[in-house]
Amino acid sequence: MSMQRFDPSGMSGANVYKLMIGAIVPRPIAFVSSIDEHGVHNLAPFSYFTGCSSNPPVICFCATVRVDPLPETKDTYRNILATKEFVVNIVSEEFAEQMNACAAQVSPDIDEFTLSGLTPVASEVVRPPRVAESHVQMECRLRQVVTVSEKPNGGYLILGDVVLIHVNDAVLDGDKIDPGKLKAIGRMGGPTYVRTGDRFDLARPK
Repeated sequence: MSMQRFDPSGMSGANVYKLMIGAIVPRPIAFVSSIDEHGVHNLAPFSYFTGCSSNPPVICFCATVRVDPLPETKDTYRNILATKEFVVNIVSEEFAEQMNACAAQVSPDIDEFTLSGLTPVASEVVRPPRVAESHVQMECRLRQVVTVSEKPNGGYLILGDVVLIHVNDAVLDGDKIDPGKLKAIGRMGGPTYVRTGDRFDLARPK
C-alpha cells in the first residue's frame, strides 16, 4: 500500500480542512437555531457535531472561524455567548435544500427561517425556536465553550446541556428512533451529502 504523508505544520488551514472533511465521514449535521440579544432568529448547519455524554445529556458542535472575506466568528457563536441557549435540530432528507439555504453568509439581521421557508415553533424551556420540519429537536443550555483556535479555520467547541428532547411520534419505534423513518443526512467532503438508508449490523464482541 502506497501512502502519502501530510504534515499539517507546513500546510495552509484550508488544505488541512479539505483533508479532514474528506476523511472524517459521514458527519452528522447540527442544525442550530439561536437568537441574538434583540430576538432576531438565526439558523445554521454545523457538521463538526456529536454527542459527548448521556448522563447528563451533553452535545457539542464546533463553530469554525470564517476566512472570507475576513476572519470572524459566526452569528451562532455570538448569539449563544449572549443568550446561553440554543436548539439542535436533526436534518432529514425532505428539508435538505432548505437547510443548505441557511449555510449562506448573510447579514446578522437576516432571519434564516424566513430565508429558507422553514417553520419556527416555540421551544418549551429555552428562547430560541425549534425547526418544525425536524423530527428530533434538542433544547440546550450552554455548558461550556472551549476556544480551540481563533485563527482562520480555527474553531470554538460549544458544549450544551440537553434540557428537553422532542421526537416526532412518526419516527419512533417504541422508545427508540427508527433510522429508516428519520432519514437523517450527513456531510461528506465538499458539496456532497450522504443518506443513511444503507446500513448493516455488527454484534459487539463480549
